[in-house]
Amino acid sequence: MYNNILVPIDISEDTLTDKALKHAIYLAKASDAKLHLFHSIPDVSRFSMSYSYHYDLLASFAKKALERSEEQLKEIISKIDYPAEKISFNVVYGSPRDKVLVEAEEIDADLIVIGSRNPSITTHLLGSNASGIVSYAKISVLVVR
Repeated sequence: MYNNILVPIDISEDTLTDKALKHAIYLAKASDAKLHLFHSIPDVSRFSMSYSYHYDLLASFAKKALERSEEQLKEIISKIDYPAEKISFNVVYGSPRDKVLVEAEEIDADLIVIGSRNPSITTHLLGSNASGIVSYAKISVLVVR
């Protein structure tokens, strides 16, 4: 049914991650699909322009954020009951919505499984990231609550 399942991971939101990941693992097992975890770190360059932070300090922060995010994804992956050779991950900087859509194309995903918070009036029926991904994705998106 599916060959490549993309799971955007919000490292700071354990509940969203756990729920979406459980669904993605179930579907991956049923389809013998590859599972690709993905995390997007907010772009630090906007902080340097807005607050005039020193570039070296921001570069150091960005490197540590990337390393920490990769460690956290590896930790999540180590707990997944699925063959390691069928799991991959990536961490990038930028807007989650935009980067998830780019990642989906790059890995040739045929499904995105994403967690969503309870909506507010400003995000209508979905959380803002989930809403943006659903609106612009060229492939199927499963939104998990």
